[in-house]
Amino acid sequence: MAAIETTYRDALRQALIDAMTEDQSIFVMGEEVGRYGGAYGVTKGLLEMFGEHRIVDTPIAEAGIVGAAVGAAMTGSRPVAELMYIDFAGLTMDQVANQAAKSRYMFGGQIGVPMVLRMQGGTGRSGAAQHSQSLESWFTHIPGLRVAMPATVNDAYHLLRMALKCPDPVIFIEHKSLYVKKGEMDPAKPDGEWGKSVIRREGRDLTIVTYSKMVFESLAAAETLAQQGIEAEVVDIRCLNPLDDETFIKSVMKTGRAMVVTESVLTSGMAAELSARISERCFEYLEEPVVRVAGEDIPIPVSPALERGSVPSAQLIAETGLWLVKRVAPSWAAA
Repeated sequence: MAAIETTYRDALRQALIDAMTEDQSIFVMGEEVGRYGGAYGVTKGLLEMFGEHRIVDTPIAEAGIVGAAVGAAMTGSRPVAELMYIDFAGLTMDQVANQAAKSRYMFGGQIGVPMVLRMQGGTGRSGAAQHSQSLESWFTHIPGLRVAMPATVNDAYHLLRMALKCPDPVIFIEHKSLYVKKGEMDPAKPDGEWGKSVIRREGRDLTIVTYSKMVFESLAAAETLAQQGIEAEVVDIRCLNPLDDETFIKSVMKTGRAMVVTESVLTSGMAAELSARISERCFEYLEEPVVRVAGEDIPIPVSPALERGSVPSAQLIAETGLWLVKRVAPSWAAA
């Protein structure tokens, strides 16, 4: 297949189609993944293509979905389990943290759990406090799991294909605001290797380390900063585990300034881990302390305006970058 323009959602669907065509052990299970086509339409049409034995509609029972997927993975299948929202992942934590993540270790490598747990998170749909959270750090804290969060259309395709070849359980987190985003998908040319960061924009004055939807907010901010004579380098980490810190460490050593941008909340989130790694390894190279730009430590509001204000925007990132490089006070500093 040649490179085509498609949506993030359709790239995910194509990844499932291609993987399921190649590997008969792969099947999909979850709430309304069959007849309805998934909460956001990713599995639409797959029931007709692969049948009800490989596209399995389940009851509303998240613990049961993930528990069944773990058992299937341990006995030779490669399940793709879907949770409608990452917010419901708390119902599955025993199955994820104590079974999926630990079994290969506890059985001395004799049994693996090669499964993919797809879920979506983030803001942008006025889903409010129980349907808009960014909880990826729950999973990065658990040894034995792999965590991927694609930003681009091409990464949506390739990272899912790679996840479906991984011997470990993969938490695959899609951003709900990206499903309709268009971009180029080239099945023959991934953005990068599994577990490797990618530089989305080169720069010399500031390194912005980010992932998922915040990649696009950061790229927009970088264009604004360029108009002020500041060239920001944007690093998309893509996989949170395994985490490639060498790419952004080298970038920070070059630029001397670092900003970490995440949609997840500031306190104890992924931004703290990334900032700590930069501070530990780049201390003598830093012109300024590492800055975190992250979500507010609040439940996500249902109001669209308040929702937008609860997570980083391109404007906030650009103003923070201008302050970090040129000490120009941001608009909110006078408040």
